[in-house]
Amino acid sequence: MKKTITLLSVIAISIAGFAQNTYTLDKQHARLTFSALHIGISHIDGIFKIFDATFVSTKEDFSDAEIEMNADANSLTTEVVPRDEDLRDNFLETKKYPTIHFVSSSFIRTIGNNYKLRGLITIHGVTKPIVFDVVFNGKGQNPHTKKYSYGFTITGKLDRTDFNISAEPILNGVGYEIDLKANVEFIIS
Repeated sequence: MKKTITLLSVIAISIAGFAQNTYTLDKQHARLTFSALHIGISHIDGIFKIFDATFVSTKEDFSDAEIEMNADANSLTTEVVPRDEDLRDNFLETKKYPTIHFVSSSFIRTIGNNYKLRGLITIHGVTKPIVFDVVFNGKGQNPHTKKYSYGFTITGKLDRTDFNISAEPILNGVGYEIDLKANVEFIIS
């Protein structure tokens, strides 16, 4: 009887150790930003005020994570109304393409808490592969909710012409390369 209980305990612990966890975005502690060179001399920064992301993982080091993100393209702001309207109407055409979507294909640990996040991003109706650098900043207990939060910094670049957002910089002052950055916290659902 004792051997049976011990065997069942080992099986239960093994199953729990491989449990799938779904992590959801803590929207109060998340920011998705972009930056573009303006007339070749300075960067103009903006944010997407509305976005959501989840990831699913069975491993403690997240190396098997499956990640998905959606951003409301209409929620973008650089805090300059005419520029925001131009970006929404003439660059992203948000009435026709209201969502920016990312889905991962791999999340590979490289060194320490650093990862490479590969996947497909859809912007302006065009889907292309993209690679992000990710740093897992650690986990900590939220003093208000008592839940554990997992923090990440995600950075990457894309060429807007790859997504048919191709107005010449000489005409509008916006560089081709767009820097993307997210600082996010996730909690287990």
